[in-house]
Amino acid sequence: MNENKDQSAGNLQRSIQQEQDHNDKQRDAAKSGKESKQPVQTGHGSQPVPPLPAQHLDKPGIEGQMQLKPRFLAPDYCGSGKLAGMVAVITGGDSGIGRAVAVLYAREGADVAIIYLNEHEDAHETKRYVEAEGQNCLLIPGDVRDQGFCQQAVSQVMAKFTHIDVLVNNAAFQEHAESLLDLSEERFDLTMKTNVYGYFHMAKAVLPHLQRGASIINTGSVTGLQGSKHLLDYSTTKGAIHAFTMALAGNLLDKGIRVNAIAPGPVWTPLNPADKSPEDIQKFGQDTDMRRPAQPEELSPAYVFLASPACSSYISGIVLPVTGSVGE
Repeated sequence: MNENKDQSAGNLQRSIQQEQDHNDKQRDAAKSGKESKQPVQTGHGSQPVPPLPAQHLDKPGIEGQMQLKPRFLAPDYCGSGKLAGMVAVITGGDSGIGRAVAVLYAREGADVAIIYLNEHEDAHETKRYVEAEGQNCLLIPGDVRDQGFCQQAVSQVMAKFTHIDVLVNNAAFQEHAESLLDLSEERFDLTMKTNVYGYFHMAKAVLPHLQRGASIINTGSVTGLQGSKHLLDYSTTKGAIHAFTMALAGNLLDKGIRVNAIAPGPVWTPLNPADKSPEDIQKFGQDTDMRRPAQPEELSPAYVFLASPACSSYISGIVLPVTGSVGE
C-alpha cells in the first residue's frame, strides 16, 4: 500500500516537472533574442540612463561643471511639515546627495546649515534653492578633518539658529586604485580622516546641543556592505561608518537620540566623475539590477524619513540600503 502511494507521488512529481520543463522551453524560445536589457524606470518620469557623458572633473568636483546636471528637486515630492521648526546641519551639502537632502529638508520646514569644503559656487546655488522653499540657509566652508573647525562650525549654527535637531554626515573623499600598492599612507589617511574622522568630529561637536527627538544620519555606501576591489580605502571607511552608526545608536538611545545610516548604490553626483575616467563614467550604474545610477532626488526622501520622528521614531541603528539592486 505504501509502495503504491510512493509510486503515485513520484509520478505526480515527474508530471509536474515535465509540465514545467515544457513551459520553460516555450518561454525561453519566446524570449530568445528579445529579452529587454533596458534600464529600469520605476517612477512617474524617466531618469537619465547610460551611456552618460564622458566627462572627468577635477576634485573635489563642481556640480555646476557637470554636462549632465544631477536631478535634486524631486518635483513629485510634496512637503507636509515633517521637519517643521527643526534645524539640520548637512556636511557635503553643497552638491549631490547633500544638496538634494537640503532642498527636501527645507520643503519639510527645516532651516539648514551647509558645511562644505570650498565649492562656493555650488554652495550658493544650494542656498538659493533652500531659500526658495521658504527656509533659512547658513553656509560654512571648511574641512571636516579638522576637529577645531567642526566645533567652530557648530558654534556658528547655534549662534544663528539657537538649536540643532538633525546632523547629516555626508562629506566624503573617493579615489580609485587598481592595487593596494597604489595606496600611500598619506592617501589612506586623507580618505580615513575625511570620511570617518569627519563624521566623528561632527557628531561629537553637535552632541551637547541635541535633545530628545534629535537624530544623526550618516551616509554609508553599498561599498561598505560588499566592498569594492578598486575602492579599497573608501570601502573601508564606509564599513567603519556603518559600524560607527550602530555603535553610536546604542550609545545614545537612552537620551532619545536616534542614529541611522543610508547606504546608497551608484548615484549621479560630482563625486564619481571626479574619480572615474571618462570611459568608465559612461557606464556608471550599469551593473545594478536597474542598470542605471540613481539621481540624488531618489535618495533624499529616505533622509527625510530617518530624520522625522513622525516617520521613524522607533528606528535606530539601521543601515538602509538604497542601491538599485534587488535584495541589497
